[in-house]
Amino acid sequence: MTRAELPRQHVIILGIDPGTAATGFGVVARRSGGAVSLVECGVIRTSTKAPLPKRIREIYEGVAGLIERHQPFAMSVEDVFHGKNAQSALKLGHSRGVILLAAALREVPIAEYAPRQIKKAVVGTGNASKDQVGFMVKQQLRLKDAPTPADAADGVAAALCHALMGSFPA
Repeated sequence: MTRAELPRQHVIILGIDPGTAATGFGVVARRSGGAVSLVECGVIRTSTKAPLPKRIREIYEGVAGLIERHQPFAMSVEDVFHGKNAQSALKLGHSRGVILLAAALREVPIAEYAPRQIKKAVVGTGNASKDQVGFMVKQQLRLKDAPTPADAADGVAAALCHALMGSFPA
């Protein structure tokens, strides 16, 4: 089923928390009344001993597989946090680049949110800890437990942020 064929009563959003070792993801469904439910979440892991080109290929293939499987209406990606050191930001940029490429090649609209925006949308404060984000994801989606590991919870939070703040078809 393609995005155009989706029933109007819900849209699928893929949220991504980029990283070169662990890229968290969350897939949520937003119903026409605004209710949001979790479809899937997890982490795309790469070997820290593998060369960077192999790692970013694994990230690309993992995200491409998620897009193919879920056919999201939109993808929400956490933006680069500017306070990190230059080396970390550069590596994160490689990861974000292949994530954005996977979506662009499949014509999935991309929404980018700063980490503070995601935390504010999900928790109510941009200074929330990872534990607070996980707890509020659990509460808002009425889950038995918070998604684990924290990277998965962050991916779900990115999707949830767009579900709460994005624009959708009527």
